[in-house]
Amino acid sequence: MVDTLGAATQAIAAVMAGKTPEAVFAQIAADVRPGAQDLAFTTLRDFGRGDFLLGQLLEKPLKDQSVHALLLVALARLERRPADAHTIVDQAVKAAAGMAGGNFKGLVNAVLRNFLRRQIEFLAAADADMMARWRHPAWWLRNLRTVYPAQWKDIAAAGNSHPPMCLRINRRRTVSADYCETLAAAGITAQQLDETALLLEKPMPVERLPGFREGQVSVQDWGAQRAAVLLDVWDGQRVLDACAAPGGKTAHLLELADLELTALERDATRAPRIVENLERLGLAARVKVGDASQPASWWDGRPFERILADVPCSASGVVRRHPDIKWLRRAGDVAGFARTQAAILDALWPLLAPGGKMLYCTCSVFPQENSEQVRAFVARHSAARRLPTGGDATELQLLPAATHDGFFYALLEKTS
Repeated sequence: MVDTLGAATQAIAAVMAGKTPEAVFAQIAADVRPGAQDLAFTTLRDFGRGDFLLGQLLEKPLKDQSVHALLLVALARLERRPADAHTIVDQAVKAAAGMAGGNFKGLVNAVLRNFLRRQIEFLAAADADMMARWRHPAWWLRNLRTVYPAQWKDIAAAGNSHPPMCLRINRRRTVSADYCETLAAAGITAQQLDETALLLEKPMPVERLPGFREGQVSVQDWGAQRAAVLLDVWDGQRVLDACAAPGGKTAHLLELADLELTALERDATRAPRIVENLERLGLAARVKVGDASQPASWWDGRPFERILADVPCSASGVVRRHPDIKWLRRAGDVAGFARTQAAILDALWPLLAPGGKMLYCTCSVFPQENSEQVRAFVARHSAARRLPTGGDATELQLLPAATHDGFFYALLEKTS
């Protein structure tokens, strides 16, 4: 059986090969998976730093990606747990003995011990290199510095942190006061953020959450919870959630009002997750598999009074939850997402009834996918009027913070 270190190494090697790590996690034992994922995600958050350090420690690049990945994992652990240095090096050397015929066992030992001997020197060099210090690709950092000159360091630091765990209370099955008491009785500390949102002091497996199986509560970032509230739904309305999986926003909408809701998902393998989440919460929607940019294949011709367009994006606002994204994305991908987003918006707009509202949403911090996208859409559609998203503002850009991830919202009304 693959151990935690081995599984984390495989996940890092997968990302280095241009793949997401989910397939690796899905194939390992359930008792190993949480620790392996945590170790892999920590390494991926540090990937830019670890890769820089290996460039200093190796005379020439390693051709074997699995050994390279193992060294990245070990370096991330050594910097965070210096008191365990002996154990970490020993474990890495033993793992190397089972790779590539054991030919890299001596190399792994030498590299890690050299790092420990000259750690102050190497870490100082890493801190002087922008990509190594801030642990993001260079193009990503350039974008952040251009758009957020006073905030880019905070955004990058948030992207390197562990994400908060926020709950959304299902008000159809319980109320905040009662559920807060239940958490306190279970010894779980939480901060109430609003009427239905609770921020846990420490993340935990959902199986340990009281009432989770009974549908009293869901895990959903506080930033993501803004979507259902901003869409302003009412009983009896016909609503479309256009990019719905895994169903968090769909469920929240149904918790707020009795709706005739269609949950659309392009990926047939992800659509069942919507059904599973709704069943746990005691909710129901019409779940369809289809492409939001091609409504002719799934729309019945009846206009919607509300549309949630939670479109595909760079996910630059949620990289602390999915740190592989930083290293799998390329600079040109943002423009590609922007083209897809524009196509979806233009395709969905005719489906909205006059007087109806469409909420445009991304989990990105890049303006090309957000404010610039909405500005271009309004210029193309004279019947589109921007509505306030809070105060006098006609858009809401949430940047990653201690209580929520990064999200963008713009609310559009169809005037005729």
